[in-house]
Amino acid sequence: MEQRKVLLTGGNLLQAHTWKGLLETSGIEVDLRGEALMGGVGELPVDLQSVELWIDTEHISTAQSILANLDVEQPQWQCIQCHETNEGSFELCWQCSSPKSETHN
Repeated sequence: MEQRKVLLTGGNLLQAHTWKGLLETSGIEVDLRGEALMGGVGELPVDLQSVELWIDTEHISTAQSILANLDVEQPQWQCIQCHETNEGSFELCWQCSSPKSETHN
């Protein structure tokens, strides 16, 4: 059984579809999750308001390299502790220093 992991999490649906297409043209199967929930932004809890790209764990490093070579900007993320918006490159929340949460991993 193959294990899957979140590669990227972000709120921009167009960007998520672009990344999905780029990775799939390189032979990496991508599941896009959370897309149907985007219409509920503002009504749903913060941790359910983002789109996630899931791939097989064996392809994580290859996918990260592909996106890095394209100079892809990391999507912003929202801290689940203080709800502050952080730049994608931040591993810790700039407001409260909580680590970036990947709740599905």
